[in-house]
Amino acid sequence: MAQRSTTVRAKSHVSSTTARPHHNGHRKPFQKAVVSRKTGQSRKWVYLFDEVDEAEAYAGSWDGVRALLGGKGANLAEMTRIGVPVPPGFTVTTEACNAFLARGEAFPPGMREQELAALKEIEKATGKKFGDPANPLLVSCRSGAKFSMPGMMDTVLNIGLNDEIAEALIALTLDARFVYDAYRRLVQMFGSVVMNAPDEPFEEVLAGHRAKRGVTNDADLTPKELKAITAEFKAIVRERAGRDFPTEPLEQLKLATEAVFKSWNGKRANDYRKAAGIPHDLGTGVNIVTMVFGNMGRESGTGVATTRNVSTGEKEIEGDYLTNAQGEDVVAGIRITKPIAAMKEEMPKAYSQFERICKRLEKHYREVQDVEFTIERGKLWMLQTRDAKRTAQAAIRIAVDMAGEKLIGRAEAVKRVKPEHIDYFLHPQFDPAERQAAIERGDRIACGLNVSPGAATGMIAFDADTAERWVKQDKKDVIMVRPETKPDDVHGMLAAKGILTSRGGRTSHAALVARQFGKPAVVGVSAMEVDLEKRQMAVEGRVFQEGDYVSLDGSVGDVYAGKVKSIIPEFDDPYVLKLLSWADDIRRLGVWANADYPRDAARARKYGAQGIGLCRTEHMFFETERLPYVQQMILAKTAKERDEALARLLPFQRSDFDGLFRAMDGLPVIIRLIDPPLHEFLPSHDELLQTVTELRVTGSNPALLAEKEKMLAAVESMREANPMLGLRGVRLGIHIPELTKMQVRAIFEAACQCAKDDVDVHPEVMIPLTAHVNELRVQQTALEAEAKKVMEEQSITLKYKFGTMIEIPRAALTADQIAEYAQFFSFGTNDLTQTTYGISRDDAETGFLMEYLDKGILPENPFASIDPYGVGKLMEMCVKLGRETRPNLEVGICGEHGGDPKSIALCHKIGLNYVSCSPFRVPIARLAAAHAALGDFEKDL
Repeated sequence: MAQRSTTVRAKSHVSSTTARPHHNGHRKPFQKAVVSRKTGQSRKWVYLFDEVDEAEAYAGSWDGVRALLGGKGANLAEMTRIGVPVPPGFTVTTEACNAFLARGEAFPPGMREQELAALKEIEKATGKKFGDPANPLLVSCRSGAKFSMPGMMDTVLNIGLNDEIAEALIALTLDARFVYDAYRRLVQMFGSVVMNAPDEPFEEVLAGHRAKRGVTNDADLTPKELKAITAEFKAIVRERAGRDFPTEPLEQLKLATEAVFKSWNGKRANDYRKAAGIPHDLGTGVNIVTMVFGNMGRESGTGVATTRNVSTGEKEIEGDYLTNAQGEDVVAGIRITKPIAAMKEEMPKAYSQFERICKRLEKHYREVQDVEFTIERGKLWMLQTRDAKRTAQAAIRIAVDMAGEKLIGRAEAVKRVKPEHIDYFLHPQFDPAERQAAIERGDRIACGLNVSPGAATGMIAFDADTAERWVKQDKKDVIMVRPETKPDDVHGMLAAKGILTSRGGRTSHAALVARQFGKPAVVGVSAMEVDLEKRQMAVEGRVFQEGDYVSLDGSVGDVYAGKVKSIIPEFDDPYVLKLLSWADDIRRLGVWANADYPRDAARARKYGAQGIGLCRTEHMFFETERLPYVQQMILAKTAKERDEALARLLPFQRSDFDGLFRAMDGLPVIIRLIDPPLHEFLPSHDELLQTVTELRVTGSNPALLAEKEKMLAAVESMREANPMLGLRGVRLGIHIPELTKMQVRAIFEAACQCAKDDVDVHPEVMIPLTAHVNELRVQQTALEAEAKKVMEEQSITLKYKFGTMIEIPRAALTADQIAEYAQFFSFGTNDLTQTTYGISRDDAETGFLMEYLDKGILPENPFASIDPYGVGKLMEMCVKLGRETRPNLEVGICGEHGGDPKSIALCHKIGLNYVSCSPFRVPIARLAAAHAALGDFEKDL
């Protein structure tokens, strides 16, 4: 087969999950059925590895090939096409899997025959025969879905062995130890995966033989012991599965294929797909591959590696390796692995070839690869390649470095980084002082491999079910601790704050899952002994019970006893800053921040905010020294009393705004006038009523009783059946004009003073909850007059804007009228969602809304992402109407939706000027806005 050209196929912004290999651009016409040049049969269910062209013609694209053959099968075929050494094999398609499941777990017509025909082709390619003792062919049966799901589905190795073939292989290889090591592995894997026998009895047998011989490594067991273990394993299968281990090779292959298909619907696979957002209807391929053996002596070995360091992003091959072993020994943590660098010394020729292949694969796929390999008596075979899972830190550095190396463009680098990758850099890390204090008091108890960065503190849970229950039901923070994790543990790993294991390496199951889901993890802590029966762990003489607190630092690999305080780290990673600068060059949407205090504004600006999109003035009123004056203003009986209270509040407000303007020198600041109803500033009605009742009964404090009765009367006079739709926002400003006039005076006095101090101020005043243009006209006219009055008093003229918050459907529907007065709109999408749906968020999210989501009545929570078909349409209509009246109308969004990537894409689509979000979401919004400009979310809108 001709090698593929290294010309980049013209396709923009390929994502890391679907990045196709380089191709010469030539494509065969799309076909719905292809005739195999080898067998003449209709190619629907099975494709040989060297038939990738036929598979691509049938599927119509490389992404289609991945969907048809699964990622593993597609990449094995692709490596075969470009001349990388891959053992002969074939893939049973994902379509066959789905047909099997749809038919009540029965093979679709013709599939079994095609599988056997493909097996004949492997026999021709290898010169061996499946089930023939004279020259036996052994195969593996491995799962492989379109999207990588490490360890979540089933694999069986060494298929084709039985007693007769085992003895024949010993005669052929003169290596009884190798043969019975392979045989006992087949019986164990087949028994647990295919016949549903529990793992523990097999492990107990192995542990007993190791103890009897006085060794710690299965590789040190003798051929006689391995033969006895194989017999004991068969007895376990008979006892636990209720039937004998099948000795017919073709029956083994059939049952293994069925088991892999069934594993698509297993609990761990379902849990993983839910967490990773992978569709449940894709199905898995089944890859039947000629066995090559890493357990044939010291010139053989096996390993798993990534073409770059997927923890830090450094450009170096990283991985684990073992001599005289099979693949599961490496990934399952069964044996203590060696770093891949050791292979360079022990097998220099094989390592040199492996290094060249790694470079070639990375260049070919234009992506970091996660590879599996086996060396059989000095010959290197590649068993898998796939896009590597990586930490957030590594993802960003790799994207930036690959752009620098011209492997990808800057736009593609931006697309490859996900919002959650940026979010990691805003997550807590251990306070250096607290960490040092823990070290000095002897609480750094162990150190392991730093496989997934970040800090985590929680209670020890020794199994996945306990971890999940404590988190979901008891709302506890949990660190899941295991000797090593298995695919069945994934639900607990997803629930836990962090993962800690005593065994395993950088490519172990725990490391892969932790990196995939951003969980801090430390593995391979050999000093830690985990006793699952006693529910305790011991480290250097210290014993920790289940429920005790530990802290782990996945960035360096340290483990601490107890709790270690965390802090928000400095946002100064050079790779993050560079990537976000590229995102800024791509995006059209501005990114502003919600900030009520100067310290928040300063942080937002440091994170790249281009303005303040929402300052909530009512938050300032709740501060202890101000609240009494707010309550005095509310309870005032006369205009004079109210004016006195407002006069006391004015300096506080002026000072607040002064700090904001100075922090945002040169950038716009939108200040929303008071929004909530006044009763929120008063004590709770029910608490007041209880206090008054108690004081009346006891008669102990008449003065206090009079005070509380006065407050209760005021609260009762302001009570509303539905305060969210009551006297608040613009209505309150019209009802108590002195209040909003005081706020506007404070804004413009602060702005004028800042301008005199050479601060470049851009004040924008936002009037909330407008429903009718006349409300805005009355309020804005009065407030703008106050603003001009202040500027006259200060002998200074400022550029400013008055606008309104669009929170009510009527405002959106009459935006053309409202824009006659408003110079800007800002969507308050939380309230707009509530009023559009006619639901209360606080009540719905703890009640029926969750039921709606569980039952699929709503596709997603409209308070998490803007509903594009309801609220989104109102927004789009509002923008269009508003700009018909005022073409240069500034339109933005503030609130939680402003930091949600899907909502940001919608805002880009309908033509907003900016989004505004919390300071900690600003970097994420910058990236998401670039993704929107690159079309990442078009399919979702």
